[in-house]
Amino acid sequence: MGVTGPPGPVMDRDEVDRALARLGAEHKAVEDSLLALQDHAGRRLLEGAALTGTTEQRWAATERSIALLWTYFDVYTDALRAAREVRARRRWPGREELAELTERLCGESVVVPGSSVPDGAAARLTERFTLDRLVARMNELYAASLDVVVTADAVWSALPARIDLLAAELNRTRSLARSVGVRPGEHPAGDDLEAITEELATLRAQVVSDPLAFWRPAVGSSAPGGGRPDTDRYDRAARALEDVRREIEAVLQVRQDSESRLLRLRDLLSRADRTLAEARNARGEVLAKIAASEVPVVSGPPTALQERLATAAEYRRHARWHRLSPLLEALEQEAEDELLRARASLTAVTAPLAVRAELRGRLDAYRAKVARHGLAEDPFLSERYDAARRMLWSAPCDLRAAEQAVLRYQRAAGEVLSTGGHG
Repeated sequence: MGVTGPPGPVMDRDEVDRALARLGAEHKAVEDSLLALQDHAGRRLLEGAALTGTTEQRWAATERSIALLWTYFDVYTDALRAAREVRARRRWPGREELAELTERLCGESVVVPGSSVPDGAAARLTERFTLDRLVARMNELYAASLDVVVTADAVWSALPARIDLLAAELNRTRSLARSVGVRPGEHPAGDDLEAITEELATLRAQVVSDPLAFWRPAVGSSAPGGGRPDTDRYDRAARALEDVRREIEAVLQVRQDSESRLLRLRDLLSRADRTLAEARNARGEVLAKIAASEVPVVSGPPTALQERLATAAEYRRHARWHRLSPLLEALEQEAEDELLRARASLTAVTAPLAVRAELRGRLDAYRAKVARHGLAEDPFLSERYDAARRMLWSAPCDLRAAEQAVLRYQRAAGEVLSTGGHG
């Protein structure tokens, strides 16, 4: 090619060699990226799919971008090869060769023939680039193309499979519905199942043909595929199906499992009753052993729940499943809550005993620490230890006074241990 003059200072041999090495590495990276894009599963799926909407438009533009990428790459390859040939003429290139290499490597020496551009705008007859600017342009086109491919692939990898799993769950739920007589036009749950079936079929067809319409970009992300599939419609269908499934299975399970559920309810209420009885006995023990006026009162047995449990048993005997189903669900939650309240009552009642046990453990731990330092017989410490121990092992125990005694012993022990003995 003719030399029109370098764009700036003429590069020396070392600068030329470094530039060729860098541009060669760029060439390899671009080539690897283009080949990876060519083999990407998402690209192959896009090429073979019957696309609509946003995806159809963006993929058409992306295909033009990929074609232009290969054109740019071929031109870049030729330009780099030509520069290497100039450099290979002589081991020590002269001034004229260095000027030519400077122009090739740094100047707008790369001419790209006119071609259609990705956005469909009018093309120029030719475009001129420096090698670095051509690499930057290829990187821009590659990033935009990869974003479309990765995004479509991510949606196709996630949503259709989830929709198919939900459709399988829908079929199982419809079978359950038929088994208990729930059908469209005869029961609201049957109508809901028909609506969910239609929505899932429509959603799947739209996801397959227009995956990019189901992508939610991450705020502020510029990475290819940055974001996640938009699952709002899928999530609504899943929630609707779950509501119907629970309604149908509740009737089915009541018919099949009512006896075992009633037995479990009786067991829960019995455990709650026993726990409350234990709390009442513990309250008497606490009042005898701890000088405290804040021990909570323990409630009586859950008689109201027992009466409703008897009503549930009556519903079962007369096969009144539509009444038994909601009653059992409510009773199961309330019985669990009752047992939790009974356990909380036992914990609250026995809290003073736990505090006393913690103070005893703390006092003995400091006593052991003092003994390890050979100060167990220190009269000052012994006096304070004995005072705290008397309070903690007396009945009724004044917890506040005992805690202060333990703290006094801790402080005294700390002072003695820091000085090595009581002065």
